[in-house]
Amino acid sequence: MEPRNHSGLPVFLLLGLSEKPEILSVLFGLFLSLYLVTVFGNLLIILAISSDSHLHTPMYFFLSNLSFSDICFTSTTIPKMLLNIQTQSKVITYAGCITQMYFFTVFGLLDNLLLTAMAYDRFVAVCHPLHYTVIMNPQLCAQLLILTWLISVLGALPESLSMLRLSFCAVIEVPHYFCELPEVLHFACSDTFINNVVLYIVTGVMGFFPLAGILFSYSRIVSSVLKISTVGGKYKAFSTCGSHLSVVSLFYGTCLGVYLSSTWTHASQRGVLASVLYTVVTPMMNPFIYSLRNRDMKRTLRKLLCSILSSQ
Repeated sequence: MEPRNHSGLPVFLLLGLSEKPEILSVLFGLFLSLYLVTVFGNLLIILAISSDSHLHTPMYFFLSNLSFSDICFTSTTIPKMLLNIQTQSKVITYAGCITQMYFFTVFGLLDNLLLTAMAYDRFVAVCHPLHYTVIMNPQLCAQLLILTWLISVLGALPESLSMLRLSFCAVIEVPHYFCELPEVLHFACSDTFINNVVLYIVTGVMGFFPLAGILFSYSRIVSSVLKISTVGGKYKAFSTCGSHLSVVSLFYGTCLGVYLSSTWTHASQRGVLASVLYTVVTPMMNPFIYSLRNRDMKRTLRKLLCSILSSQ
């Protein structure tokens, strides 16, 4: 290892997905395209919901916040990776690495909790339709949103703050395209037992309880839907649930799988690709899955796009 730099702080080198120049140019174009689709797709959802009073409902309220969270979640990792490829530099500072880990965790938790709030909203809509407007009132929606932000901001602190107690060598080569906490822990020169305990506790609590809430909500939804006599009513309810559960399964499966497995083993190519799924692909797919299959959202998006094009 190289000696420490003059600042006394370690320097991290993000090795990325490949070191071959011909592959890097392809990766740059691919990830830039995916990032732009993610940002503009989610921005369109936010603009469509804010511009149409018919979409000012709890479901679309949480959806617009999920879109904002997805933009921020992807923006914590992809722009830095694109910058590294463009400048042919792999360096990220110690402060930059800690900051990236913190905000990556914040918006990951926020995504997680917003999915739970959306599941609760669907539970009330399907199982208690007559009391839906009373239960899901604007005050409750605002309180749920504030609560998700508070839990996310505070929940990300233990993992990031516990990193400050660790010592690292001068230069650390991380076989990843961003500072993923479990992977960085492998390169600490000091004992990481406390950090691993904190990681397991935060991942377990923030992963288990929201997931349990989602599964409970949908188990009640399925039970209620099975009592619907019309085939059309069942199909409409199940199609909504299926879209939501598919994204939940993709997000939780890849996120928890990577975090739990990487505690024991260094990042493999398969683990890095799994990270791509939940950091890039899932946020990009959310607008299509949640909104573009929805008739009201399609109509609003057409009006929005037509107004944008006519104004030019």
